[in-house]
Amino acid sequence: MATSKDFIEYVIGRMGDIGDAVYRKMFGEYMVYVNDKPVLLVCDNTVFVKILPETTEILGTSAQRGYPYDGAKEHYAIDPDDENFCAVVSVLERVTPPKKSNTKK
Repeated sequence: MATSKDFIEYVIGRMGDIGDAVYRKMFGEYMVYVNDKPVLLVCDNTVFVKILPETTEILGTSAQRGYPYDGAKEHYAIDPDDENFCAVVSVLERVTPPKKSNTKK
């Protein structure tokens, strides 16, 4: 089941004033960028975030985990209605480097 347009719009709406949020469709699913940084992966109407020390500090070690797609590393699966959602997005925006440019010099 692919992510619905309504769900991705809902996720973006739950992010509040964290920054300039946009999403791009990738292989039928979505990557959400905040201030040009890839922060969330949304697959099958589930929001996935990287497991990092900063996200573990917020979500704890018992947080739900899953794989966004075959061959992916394990991620945290977080509900956009979770009370920690905005805190996780904010910390990920802070620690994630900007996306790499596809142009060669």
